[in-house]
Amino acid sequence: MPRPTAAQLAYGSATVIFSTLAMLLLSQTSSGLGVAVIALAALGLGLLVALTVPLPKSRLAAAPATAAAPEERVPVQRATVPSAAAPPAAPESVYEVAPSGTRGPAGP
Repeated sequence: MPRPTAAQLAYGSATVIFSTLAMLLLSQTSSGLGVAVIALAALGLGLLVALTVPLPKSRLAAAPATAAAPEERVPVQRATVPSAAAPPAAPESVYEVAPSGTRGPAGP
C-alpha cells in the first residue's frame, strides 16, 4: 500500500476535526458514549475523504495507458529541396548547353 500524500493527510485531518466539532455542537451530547460514537463517525468520515483524494499520476502508471490507446498517425507530405552542394545534372543534348538566345552549336 502506498504512503499517504500530504494532501490526503491534510484533507483527512481537517475532515475529522471539523466534522467532530460540528456533530458535537449539533447533537449537544454530554454522555461519554455519545462523544465516542461521534468521534468514531468523524474518524470514518476523515478516512473516507483521505482515500478519495485523487492521487498524482506517476510516470510508470501513465506509460501503459498511452500504449493501450494508440493514436492514428498521418504521414506528413514533405517537399524535397535540392541541395546547393549537389552537382548539376548532365545535359541531354547540345541545345541545353548553348547560352540562351542561340539556337545551337556553330558549325558547317
